[in-house]
Amino acid sequence: MELGLGFDENDYLSCCGSTQFAKEMASASPFPSYQHALSVARHIWFNTVDVNGWLQAFSAHPSIGQTRAPSHASQTSAQWSKGEQSTALATATGSSLQELAEWNARYMQKFGFVFLICASGRSTESILAELKKRYTNRPIVEFEIAAQEQMKITELRLSKLFTSKGNIISTTDKNSSLATKKAEEERVSIIGGHVTAASDTLTAKSIQNPSRTRPPITTHVLDVSRGSPASGIDVLLEKWNGNQARPIFGYTDSDGWVVQGSSSTDSDGRSGQLMNIVDDVDPGIYRISFNTGKYNPNGFFPSVSIVFEILESQTRQHFHVPLLLSPFSFSTYRGS
Repeated sequence: MELGLGFDENDYLSCCGSTQFAKEMASASPFPSYQHALSVARHIWFNTVDVNGWLQAFSAHPSIGQTRAPSHASQTSAQWSKGEQSTALATATGSSLQELAEWNARYMQKFGFVFLICASGRSTESILAELKKRYTNRPIVEFEIAAQEQMKITELRLSKLFTSKGNIISTTDKNSSLATKKAEEERVSIIGGHVTAASDTLTAKSIQNPSRTRPPITTHVLDVSRGSPASGIDVLLEKWNGNQARPIFGYTDSDGWVVQGSSSTDSDGRSGQLMNIVDDVDPGIYRISFNTGKYNPNGFFPSVSIVFEILESQTRQHFHVPLLLSPFSFSTYRGS
């Protein structure tokens, strides 16, 4: 039996409230394995869905502590939300729910979207503590964390979706399904296991691609201050080939960097092809630079460069380096 058989956009919309995500997942179905479905889901969420799609998905969730889902959320999504908050509701008191409601309102006023956290197995006390902690974040950082939390929720719901349809267990995928079930149980049982620290947002999971259809290194730029993709930004990709094994901080060796390719971001904030499409990317140290000064002459950063290393064990992975811009800051993570 093929996984994904019979799934439509509404099924995937219950897993993630972005219509763009649901359409892409339905188009990619059916999947040869459950793990492949998760990899495709991560790729679509981080590499294809735009800023508006992220915000649309966020808006499909009720505030933590509330059981009534937004009117545009599906019935299945509403039921899952209630189940995911079962531990929090079971451990709540009248005073803690009141405090949670007050902090939810503060969060919404500051960031413009609902506080999002993978609540499975978490008490009201731990959720409230995390809300207060994340409230101190800069908007650009919190936007990234919320996107990571949404992906965790989506992963849990995809597991529920496949299980409910009876498609997760087949004669050829029993080991994979058992591993997935174990992973889900561990995720639910570990309190605080879904908290994304600031350092963790810099490194996300990468996809194993048996045969590529795009370059192994890609990027796109989002202008958080405008709530839209940033188009027309020049992007340059280079690889280190200097006399030293790796670039040394404070030491300038302009001849050490070899250009791999360059492009400009399109209307969706995505750059064109920065390197050849190859199954195995060369290991080494890479630098991707953005001409942010041209995009915003009055901005704080005339340019932004990000240096990262690809190890021998990562040559078949995909490396996506999004850049989130605000007037006086930038943030990035290696997305899957």
